[in-house]
Amino acid sequence: MESTEWLAERFEENRRHLRAVAFRMLGSLSEADDAVQESWLRLSRQREERLTAIDNLTGWLTTVVARVALTMLKTRSREESLDAVHIPEPIISPEDGLDPEHEALLADSVGLALLVVLETLQPAERLAFVLHDMFAVPFEDIAVIVDKSPAAARQLASRARRRVQGADAVPDPDLGRQRAVVKAFTAASRGGDLAALVAVLDPDVVLRADYGSLPAGLKLLRGAEAVAKQALMFAQFAAHAHPALVNGAPGRVTIVDGKPAAVMGFTVVDDRIKEINILADPERLSELDLTIFEA
Repeated sequence: MESTEWLAERFEENRRHLRAVAFRMLGSLSEADDAVQESWLRLSRQREERLTAIDNLTGWLTTVVARVALTMLKTRSREESLDAVHIPEPIISPEDGLDPEHEALLADSVGLALLVVLETLQPAERLAFVLHDMFAVPFEDIAVIVDKSPAAARQLASRARRRVQGADAVPDPDLGRQRAVVKAFTAASRGGDLAALVAVLDPDVVLRADYGSLPAGLKLLRGAEAVAKQALMFAQFAAHAHPALVNGAPGRVTIVDGKPAAVMGFTVVDDRIKEINILADPERLSELDLTIFEA
């Protein structure tokens, strides 16, 4: 009993770290928690003699949760169309601030825009990038997980890094200025003001919308005028949009007739909206805890 309790205590000391690794790998809190739970099960099944041979428990657990997440990513890649827009599960918080658990998960600017970019990577590329660039895991250890040489693991991370650097927009550091820009966008949408919408959007703004299996049609738009016109088409929903933090950045949660209709995450760069990522999949929205927006 004492050894079991000791092992559980050591695991709990690593839980926050493991959850952060799994979240960056999977872009989903629920899937991250599943991966962490599986890592505990694998640890608890180890024979005592094997446990005593583990000289770095944090490293061992990191490898295990990474393997589990990699398997989950490969399964997801086979099930989803490569052309589909997939918005990761957003972390939604009240507008007045994140709780400590969310702060830990979203450290190092792990916003929704970055997670969207990570979704475009191959599973092995994502693993190599996350483990090395975000958690400083040596390529020798990563190579064992992906069953490649250290040099090949380095190449995987390098390819992923180029994709991330080429696509990830770094948001303005001032949260207040970000809020002001998103507020102006919402006001212009409600007022049907096309010129005001275009003015607050970056000329090369990208809008992604994930409707799940719904035949909604729209998946990806580029350019300020196209995005502004789309916003006007859905202006009637702007009145039902509640301010929130979406992955630590200003966003909106739209609730119509008591049901969530969309979660919008914004990336603001140089006082203009650079990206809008919308989750409008009814099935996935129904699984989010949006009780903070209940009247």
